[in-house]
Amino acid sequence: MTSDTAPLLADALAAGTLVLDGGLSNQLGAAGHDLSDELWSARLLADRPEAIAEAHLAYYEAGADVAITASYQATFEGFAKRGIKHDRAAHLMAESVELAIDAAVDAGGRGIERPLYVAASVGPYGAMLADGSEYRGRYGLSVAELEAFHRPRLEVLDFVGPDVLAFETIPDADEAEALLRAVRGLRTPAWLSYSIAGDRTRAGQPLEEAFALAADADEIIAVGVNCCAPEDVEGAVEIAARVTGKPVVVYPNSGETWDANARAWTGRSTFTAEQVEGWQASGARLIGGCCRVGPEAITSIARTLAPGSRLRK
Repeated sequence: MTSDTAPLLADALAAGTLVLDGGLSNQLGAAGHDLSDELWSARLLADRPEAIAEAHLAYYEAGADVAITASYQATFEGFAKRGIKHDRAAHLMAESVELAIDAAVDAGGRGIERPLYVAASVGPYGAMLADGSEYRGRYGLSVAELEAFHRPRLEVLDFVGPDVLAFETIPDADEAEALLRAVRGLRTPAWLSYSIAGDRTRAGQPLEEAFALAADADEIIAVGVNCCAPEDVEGAVEIAARVTGKPVVVYPNSGETWDANARAWTGRSTFTAEQVEGWQASGARLIGGCCRVGPEAITSIARTLAPGSRLRK
């Protein structure tokens, strides 16, 4: 949080709707940075940290109230594959939060007076594997094994003091259960966001069952979906709000399709700022974009949810 006088994120969500940022990777790519690496944007934590701060700042200036850190694929195991030892890996994870906080402070210095927040990204186990399994789930690991994988980096991110931990692109209810266990006892709350296809998780579980896991979890301040098609959002928002009674977070992709063989996006964007009014009406209180959604789209969302329309009716 950029100011001691700003409301807690949970309180801000109780008062109205906030704007999330867009895709970090596409913003970094647009700035000319090569992300063709298993560490993806996390590689720049070591190589070009200033580029990450600049990307966060661009989204704050575009109208985002919340920036998501570059820690999605930042894991001890992933860094170890690159020869980065445990202590250095922990430092890089912590730096991901610090860079976003610094960007929020810089935004304040440029005249942005609204409260700004930092969400520490916690990607799924499959993100570390970098083989597409983050969109399938079912890794062959037990809930206990997944909890043991996630807890150490949650402790690092929690220590730095983000406003929230973003459990994002979670494909599997089993992994969600592991994360709900892993977050217990930490001081930082979390949101839980699934990657979905239609009305099911990517692993095939009904969303009613997946969201129900978080309904009574005090550590979870919002639930929702991300890295999905815009067309799948509204139904998921309704289910999340009905099952949990919590604020809903949504940040879909542009609607284009990733061709893993060609390593290129195909199709056309189906994401429009006007869609957010329907999402908000269904219960969404944190709204932004994921892959291929950039600052221009975030500005459009912010204008759609301008003060007055952001407040709950």
